[in-house]
Amino acid sequence: MLKYFSIPNFFDAPLAFNSIPKILAGLPISLVLTIISFALALALGLMLTLAQLSKHKLLHQLARGFISFMRGVPMIVVLFVIYFGFNTAALPAAIISFSIVSSAFVSEVFRSSFMAIDPGQWEAAYSLGLPYRVVIAKIVFPQAFKIAIPALGNILLDLFKGTSLAAMITVSEMFMDAQIIAGAHQDYMTIYLTIAVIYWFFCWLLTIAQTVLERHLA
Repeated sequence: MLKYFSIPNFFDAPLAFNSIPKILAGLPISLVLTIISFALALALGLMLTLAQLSKHKLLHQLARGFISFMRGVPMIVVLFVIYFGFNTAALPAAIISFSIVSSAFVSEVFRSSFMAIDPGQWEAAYSLGLPYRVVIAKIVFPQAFKIAIPALGNILLDLFKGTSLAAMITVSEMFMDAQIIAGAHQDYMTIYLTIAVIYWFFCWLLTIAQTVLERHLA
């Protein structure tokens, strides 16, 4: 039956279907890379945001410089520098690279979200004698996070898709498995179209989760 969905010299449907379980064998690594890197990016991004908003000029300039650099350098370059330049193991190198690059974009999202908060709320909190740490944690960040969810969702999607770059440094995630299958069967178009649909499917699920979260926090 599957052969009727095939296109000669372009797409082999039976091969695509039979390859799905083998490609999905790399899904756990892709998810680990995504979840750990995104969590670290959120934490580092928040610290960078606070540094950007700091009244200390040096701290502000260092944060701006780091963000500018990481936003302007291709992910693959950072990945190679961490892996080859610092002789780091493949999986930690991928996590470090994805985390620090994504943190720059997360920081810009948080910065714009923080600035969207009514200045009157800051002033009211300070007039009550609340310390800066409490103002951020209890008043500003919860509101800013709600504002930031759509943009953070986009970063998460880009990060999940970007984990495919880890194959360049021998991390055995989904794209690495797809390349091995494609090479073994010498049918790259079929396998690349298959992995494209797989990535799209999981991004679609993440988008649904984002929508549910937005409605829950609305």
